[in-house]
Amino acid sequence: MEIVKTLNIPASFFYDKVMDSVLFDVRKATGKSVTRKQLKNLEYIKQFSQNNRARIIIEEVIDNQSYKFRTSTTKNDFVVHYQIKPIDEKSCEVHYTEQMESHGMLQKMNDMILGTMLMYFKKRRFKKMLGMIEESY
Repeated sequence: MEIVKTLNIPASFFYDKVMDSVLFDVRKATGKSVTRKQLKNLEYIKQFSQNNRARIIIEEVIDNQSYKFRTSTTKNDFVVHYQIKPIDEKSCEVHYTEQMESHGMLQKMNDMILGTMLMYFKKRRFKKMLGMIEESY
């Protein structure tokens, strides 16, 4: 999935919102508070339900420009990348990519069918979230 959207907010404001969310997620999953400087290469386990958990690896953190992480489960690997480009002092372009690699032929077929059907809703929900961040400025 790929989404490119221009937002009427500074790149630093958008980046701060993403980082606030990441730091909250890390604290909730690990019980530890970390700083932005400690995020790169950070690995932790996130419990989604009693039988569903994933290993999160934060691969890239560049202030006001980029945030990339990998979520690994027994069935899939997801790589999410936010790239933020300032247009001017009051606006930025957000380039969001999400790639999924499934493990096993049956899982690949299942994800391909379900992924195609759910992609529309995921994109719509993500664009709505971007709009809410923009409105909060």
